[in-house]
Amino acid sequence: MRLQTPALTILLFSSAFAQSPLTPGVRPFLVVDSPVVALEHVRVIDGAGAAPLEDETLVLRGGRIESIAPSSQARVPDEAKRLDLKNHTVIPGLVGMHEHMFYPSGGRIPIYTEEAFSFPRLYLASGVTTARTGGTLEPYTDLSLKKLIEAGAMPGPKMYVTVGYLEGKGSFTPQMLELTGPDDARRFVEYWASTGAQSFKAYMHITRAELEAALTAAHARGLKLTGHLCSIGFREAAALGIDNLEHGIVVDTEFMDGKKPDVCPGFGPGAADLEKLDVQSAPVQEMIRDLVRHRVAITSTLAVFEDAPPLERRFVDALSPDALRNYLTGRDMLPEADLKLSALRIRRELEFERAFVKAGGLLQAGCDPTGDGSALAGFGDQRNIELLVQGGFTPVEAIRIATLNGARFLGIDRETGSIATGKAADLVVIDGNPAARIADIKKVTLVFKDGAGYDPERLLASIRGQTGPH
Repeated sequence: MRLQTPALTILLFSSAFAQSPLTPGVRPFLVVDSPVVALEHVRVIDGAGAAPLEDETLVLRGGRIESIAPSSQARVPDEAKRLDLKNHTVIPGLVGMHEHMFYPSGGRIPIYTEEAFSFPRLYLASGVTTARTGGTLEPYTDLSLKKLIEAGAMPGPKMYVTVGYLEGKGSFTPQMLELTGPDDARRFVEYWASTGAQSFKAYMHITRAELEAALTAAHARGLKLTGHLCSIGFREAAALGIDNLEHGIVVDTEFMDGKKPDVCPGFGPGAADLEKLDVQSAPVQEMIRDLVRHRVAITSTLAVFEDAPPLERRFVDALSPDALRNYLTGRDMLPEADLKLSALRIRRELEFERAFVKAGGLLQAGCDPTGDGSALAGFGDQRNIELLVQGGFTPVEAIRIATLNGARFLGIDRETGSIATGKAADLVVIDGNPAARIADIKKVTLVFKDGAGYDPERLLASIRGQTGPH
């Protein structure tokens, strides 16, 4: 047996790292890389809420949308790469507002593994061109991924990094820091803001004093703070100045009997609480009006509450053998009561979201690839749109929730989030018509980010069997 010297080991490691599949650049995944591109004879759903336009031609130049016109009137430059997209639909790139770069490990202790290789590709392949993370357990990794993607060293969406978690005593995973008080919350925000964090996330056991200190520190720097709350009710959080609330009413504890200040009662409302919760009741309607008055956005994450969604081939292909075995084992063992609770949560949440939008609230959407592992990065974002439509929103409304509304919250709606002349060419080409059949939202054939066209099949092939523990 030959022993490697330390110098040889370092050399081999350095060589392997230099050729790592993590950073091959984006070129292997590009199929359209021309300065001028014409998308011809395509249906357009603009993301701003307008009715679909049939047989349109979009001209992209230098990464931006130069023109949109009926195909019979469009002027296509001689130098354009022309794509005939008859029977296809173009929508804006999805703006995912509750994304993570981690996935449940499936072990007995709740540990989440960073998916720095597979998740950026999964998001982009699914049409997510902009992603706000909804908290990270490896802040340095997420901040570095953002830089790598921006440098063109690896494929992925435009990232907005939320550092969290601002958690109080009682965290369910050892990966989270537990705050010791308001000063600790302020220091947390100040430190991570100095390293490049773009927003922050409060979590389930935070106290009102800690949340107030974190909000003061974040807002002083022009940064926003969202929250998956339990110890604090939605109206309390709105009064303190929170910018965004995750998941919606199915995690709001303020209507639970015996709720004590600054105390999280378990994991939030259970089946009995949700059964008696009436979204049309005066207390809930007043809470909704209060959120709208305070301009608090809600992030819809329906897919993470769906315990047993339809099992798709692409989902199976993406997971590692260990991750797939863990997921299928857990899925097969789900009690009937859990499945009923899952359906109840989605039904009640959709009632709340429709009422919130009707009252003038800003509803956005995100995947949250945690839970039992069924809401996979990117795929879960598409599933959210399906569930919104199944719950009463029109396809055009659901697409706006998943695109322009998120861009508005991030303050980038003049740049992206809808299809309009002058905006960034962040677009998703779909084989079919999601305005008529929302399931077509998953039939992505091409994804443009800043005018560069990515092949989703190549992206998915590159991560086959790589997601989750392996």
